[in-house]
Amino acid sequence: MFTVGVSDHVMIAHSFADPTFGPAQRMHGATYVVEVEVRAPSLNEHHVVMDIGAMRTILRRVLDELDYRCLDDHPAFPGRTSTTERVAEHVAGEMAREIGAIAPDGKPVAGASLRVLLRESPVAYASFERPL
Repeated sequence: MFTVGVSDHVMIAHSFADPTFGPAQRMHGATYVVEVEVRAPSLNEHHVVMDIGAMRTILRRVLDELDYRCLDDHPAFPGRTSTTERVAEHVAGEMAREIGAIAPDGKPVAGASLRVLLRESPVAYASFERPL
């Protein structure tokens, strides 16, 4: 399996209404380091998994929609708690949608998958993986 990855960061605010989250029920901020990997069983006609420059551009565009925003009010999370897992799922969905819209010669081959990992701290992270 071949893999390429890019990373960036995003700053958000949110709160969790569920008592399970203890002090995180209060409004708090998070700076996530976001790592995105595309994995493919083979390389495309250009001998790459996909255009890594396009990956960086797409990731920044996806994160710009969340950056410096309160996710409690964000339309991507209506009636849902914006846990790190849910944010990773959202970023993966938006990345997949945008990767699907790029020119065919920049796309990964059939059977590729996408993994989004959000690091909350040096010792805690969550991820979401999906097919492309």
